[in-house]
Amino acid sequence: MSNLKHIFVLLVLIAAGCNLTQEIDLDLPEAGGQPVVECYLEPGKPYRLLLTRSSAYFDDFPTEPEDFIEQILIDSAEVEIRHGSEVIALDNEPDIDFEFSKLYNYSSTKLVPFDTLTEFELFIVLPDGNSIEANTVILPVVPIDSVVIEFPDEEINPDSIPKARALTYLTDNPGQVNYYRRMFHWNSLDSIPEQDFVTNDDFVDNGTLVFGTGFDYPVGDTLYNTIFHITQDYYDYQASIFNSIAANANPFAPPGLIESNVRGSSDPLGIFTGLSIYRDTSIVME
Repeated sequence: MSNLKHIFVLLVLIAAGCNLTQEIDLDLPEAGGQPVVECYLEPGKPYRLLLTRSSAYFDDFPTEPEDFIEQILIDSAEVEIRHGSEVIALDNEPDIDFEFSKLYNYSSTKLVPFDTLTEFELFIVLPDGNSIEANTVILPVVPIDSVVIEFPDEEINPDSIPKARALTYLTDNPGQVNYYRRMFHWNSLDSIPEQDFVTNDDFVDNGTLVFGTGFDYPVGDTLYNTIFHITQDYYDYQASIFNSIAANANPFAPPGLIESNVRGSSDPLGIFTGLSIYRDTSIVME
């Protein structure tokens, strides 16, 4: 017992000798003020683009919505998208995408064609003379083969309301690397998605890709399954956003870096990409 007492005293002395409140200086990179581009080319929809400026993490957040919008929007830029021999100029006019709850400050009345062969190019000249460029393609749509609604073989609680799960099947081309964004909404596309993530097909062995849910949905519910066939650029961009959000909740994680496919003299951030979307709507029935 005497030896244990000596060991305990020694540990206390060691702990007391440690400076647990020592301050350290972190050399964090400068942030804020970079132009940020979001432009999604969806066939059959107008050309639309959001051009904003980033803010530093510890900058004051405006309390008035008008001040916030005025602070982040970049107006008076020259924006055009080239597709083959066609040049589409985007006017500095607001437009709202109600389906995805997005606001754009540059738009055109021309519609994006469904063209999976010809590249699209983006050119922006900012009011200060700096430029932004990017290029992308629209990929072929990958359809959902089927959505299977399943109830458990045995209800865990016989007195509870029976609930089903949804299994979403699609065929993946094993001869190429594919990237997908999966979204799953419950009862309304305006709601926060039950699932929203990006993935590749590294784990697919037999050419069949399956997305599933838990046994959470009673009879009569409406389930919206959405599959985006996306480029690697968009996969990297979206994955980096998810990782940055996770890093904000972890005090020991390094700051997240956004993977962008826009480039230029202004050191821009953002994404210019095509959206190939397939959606299936299912009603839960016994």
